[in-house]
Amino acid sequence: MPYPDLLVQPMREDLTRLGFRELRSSEDVDDILSNVDGPVLVVVNSVCGCAAGALRPGVALSLRSDVVPPVLTTVFAGQDMDATARARDFFTGYPPSSPSVALLRGGDLVYMMERHQIEGRGPEAIAADLAAAYREHCTEAV
Repeated sequence: MPYPDLLVQPMREDLTRLGFRELRSSEDVDDILSNVDGPVLVVVNSVCGCAAGALRPGVALSLRSDVVPPVLTTVFAGQDMDATARARDFFTGYPPSSPSVALLRGGDLVYMMERHQIEGRGPEAIAADLAAAYREHCTEAV
């Protein structure tokens, strides 16, 4: 059962205030992930205190990189179930993991950061890994 909106709204706003578009339905996910040719970042947000509590600040720091994905999106695990399930359909070869971060290009997964790569790490380390993925997958030369 989803948490009350009042509880999760601040967690949503950690990303939406940075310019992330919330994908709240499977149709929202398809509209973006099936139709955008360039890089799309998908953050699977979560209520999880320790992992998501480091992920959201890490994502924010990663956006200070010289290269960032042009399309920023988020789904909320445990809240927007259909959207999260549909987004995970694009994460080929990876089991459900929340929080997590996926980078897709033309609908194909090119980078995945799973929960086990987030837990126990600080925002700076998470940001550094994401920034490296952006440099590798979000340039015109790709």
